[in-house]
Amino acid sequence: MAVKTLSDEILIVTLSSEPKANVELGSFNEKISDDCNSDVIIDFSYVQVLTSPSISNLLVLRSLLNDCGRKLVLCNVAVITKCIFDVAGLDSVFKFANDRSAALTMIRNTRNRTGYRPSSKKNKHKFASSKSNGKS
Repeated sequence: MAVKTLSDEILIVTLSSEPKANVELGSFNEKISDDCNSDVIIDFSYVQVLTSPSISNLLVLRSLLNDCGRKLVLCNVAVITKCIFDVAGLDSVFKFANDRSAALTMIRNTRNRTGYRPSSKKNKHKFASSKSNGKS
């Protein structure tokens, strides 16, 4: 997994193919749960098929970022992988872009159009906590 930081608070994450993608997403979620200060673009250039655990990690990441007022965009998603999102009913949950440039434009346009201001609060989620103690 390669993570590139852009100057305007955007991280571009290039995933490896499965099964590494799941492990990489889990590690990245831990990082984001500790410090949620960037919008994230996930580049699927090397991913052909996505496993259920990876999809779960993407849902966790989306939740973490949403709670911080940040955006998640998936780009360079292969047709077969996009079909997995469609069949699972997740095509409307995630934002998709054809490539990195389109993903960057999507995030920047969202900021400009809505007066988007990310939350300055740190995320209070406890990553990968399977037990809920009723606190958030």
